[in-house]
Amino acid sequence: MKAYLDHVGIAVADLSASLAFFRDALGLEVHASEEVGSQRVRAHFLPSGAGTSLEVLEATAADSPIGRFIEKRGPGLHHITLRVDDIDAALAHLKARGVRLVDDVARPGAEGALVAFIHPSSAHGVLVELKQPAASVPPLAISRYTVGNLELISLYDGTFRLDGGAMFGVVPKALWEKKTAPDESNRIPMTMRPLLVRDGTRTMLIDAGLGDKETEKFYRMYAADRTRTLDHALAEAGVAPEDIDIVLASHLHFDHAGGFTMRNGMGKVVPRFPNARYVIRRGEWNDARHPHERSRASYLPDNFLPLADAGVIDFIDEDERVMPCVRVQRTGGHTLHHQIIWIESGRDCAVFLADLMPTSAHLPDPWIMGYDLYPMDTLFAKQAFARAVARRETLAFFEHDPVTPAAFITEQQGKLALRSTT
Repeated sequence: MKAYLDHVGIAVADLSASLAFFRDALGLEVHASEEVGSQRVRAHFLPSGAGTSLEVLEATAADSPIGRFIEKRGPGLHHITLRVDDIDAALAHLKARGVRLVDDVARPGAEGALVAFIHPSSAHGVLVELKQPAASVPPLAISRYTVGNLELISLYDGTFRLDGGAMFGVVPKALWEKKTAPDESNRIPMTMRPLLVRDGTRTMLIDAGLGDKETEKFYRMYAADRTRTLDHALAEAGVAPEDIDIVLASHLHFDHAGGFTMRNGMGKVVPRFPNARYVIRRGEWNDARHPHERSRASYLPDNFLPLADAGVIDFIDEDERVMPCVRVQRTGGHTLHHQIIWIESGRDCAVFLADLMPTSAHLPDPWIMGYDLYPMDTLFAKQAFARAVARRETLAFFEHDPVTPAAFITEQQGKLALRSTT
């Protein structure tokens, strides 16, 4: 076990006076503030150099841990925080040595980190916090791959956040938060990653992200960051909207089909890719046009109805080839007619998993979203997918993974495993 000083936590009763000292007298700068609802505390971070900082803590409720601390002892040094790479291993190491812990298992803390406290009785009167920082999300950028004679480019359309519990269904939080740390609202980071497929003759775009037609309230609700969008990704790839020949929908939820349309200069919603034919499964189209109480919030008419008005839709009814090297396969599960897309050239094989496995964390069979309308269909589709992958290694594209756009999936001793593309 190796630990490094991360920050020192200071409980304050008068925030203005404390900031006047640390910021104005000592010249430290407040870089971030965050409210940790579960602890009823607001944290203010003041970097002090060499990767360390002061954390000024004010209670947001009298019965919070910081509120009780100040009532009993007054303001002052509350804890020191040591940064570790693997908090579960650190806790196991300490337990084996008889160290008394406040937290037997790690829990979410500020900045999306996992934290656990060591009892002062085992640390010579000092409250010690262990912290495993949240996995850093790399800056959005395109990624290029070659599959046989095809060029595949993983794009992006910004980021957003969804409830972690809903994203992992019946999987306990104690398990999924080790894969992706939630924020104070229990939301986890997600990226939208459409895929570009080029065969030298035609250019296909699979899904198109969230788009930019919605209201600020809508984007705030999903913590959507529209700083880097599909327009930037296409420009980075050297592709103009006019270059897209085919737009293929995995399904019509707003985070996949929102970018199918746009508002023109007159405010009218029109197809975003003027020379493209849009390929949509007819059953998915019918469900999107006639939503029920569980699906209505995900199907936004402006994302797809203008395509019909413009006469640019090609409907498909069965699993079939959309391009010579691209075929669709209905999986159901997430929606009744959800489909994944297989891309095959020569001996090479890739698959765009859409919401069958939205992130690499969803690889195990039981890790199924609570958003799925037909979860048992998702389970059966994942099991069938595992049997297909067992026959040949497959390059898988994860549409919502904030860190891993793609990885090779293999079958090892009856279980799926990931191998990096680098």
